[in-house]
Amino acid sequence: MTSDSTPQPVRVAVAGASGLLGSALVRRLAADGHTVLRLVRRAPRGADEVRWDPAAGQVDAAALEGVDAVVNLAGENVGERWTPARKRAIRESRAGATRLLATALAGLTNKPRVLVNASAVGIYGDRGEERLDEASAPGRGFLAEVVREWEAAAEPAAAAGIRVVLPRFGVVLSARGGALAKMLTPFRLGAGGTLGSGAQWMPWISIDDAVALMETAIHDERFAGPLNAVADAVTNQQFTHALGRALGRPTIVPVPAFALKLAFGEMAAETILASQRVEPRALTQLGYSFIHPELDDAVRAGIADDDEARGG
Repeated sequence: MTSDSTPQPVRVAVAGASGLLGSALVRRLAADGHTVLRLVRRAPRGADEVRWDPAAGQVDAAALEGVDAVVNLAGENVGERWTPARKRAIRESRAGATRLLATALAGLTNKPRVLVNASAVGIYGDRGEERLDEASAPGRGFLAEVVREWEAAAEPAAAAGIRVVLPRFGVVLSARGGALAKMLTPFRLGAGGTLGSGAQWMPWISIDDAVALMETAIHDERFAGPLNAVADAVTNQQFTHALGRALGRPTIVPVPAFALKLAFGEMAAETILASQRVEPRALTQLGYSFIHPELDDAVRAGIADDDEARGG
């Protein structure tokens, strides 16, 4: 963390509170004594829920008056084959929902101090061996376009004087969801291996650091603009070996690139096989201290998260 002092309790509204990052953040905020309001797409069931419907362009802005911070983690899953309908859903659930929320916050009488709006390293596209930091230009492709629009959609909040933080998340290591969760079963069965050539760079962050970073961003006014929310980047081959070591299993069953493209099409090319050597330059300059700076430790922590989720 960036400060030794204990932050005062705050009221935080969280969109996407039921997702991997959202549910972990809500648990952390509640444990630290903060009040959490969840944005939900159904009728609220209590005073801790706020109604919104991004698809219909509706949000109960009055219920957000006076909140100290808003964290927007809403977004459709990108880890499925991208049909035209799926692409529309991915774009609108990010750019459209963010624009709706940022505009609503800008119009409040008692505005929040900060909007932490999730983003992704997908903005850099497939860049091979190039080292990437927050000053690097956006890349090409569908995902890069979506992330550019996603970040730009938060502009109404920034224009209204709200501090906007854009954490560009890499692969979040938690067995409760995301890439690691999908890998665990085949790897535990000894059927794990590299994906494609294995040479593509994969930026990663532990779930603990992803949550701690967002909580720090709420309180620390130095956090603003794009931040690469990654601890490091390793090649897919390095990650494969680290997961194999953690599970005590061999990693000798590679999945060729053509098979991934056949199964997932464009999604595979822009996510699984894309190379993004992303560095956390801004976080380093801010003095952020990672809970899990080493891959082996972060992978073990992610697996332990799976055991906790299953009650083990």
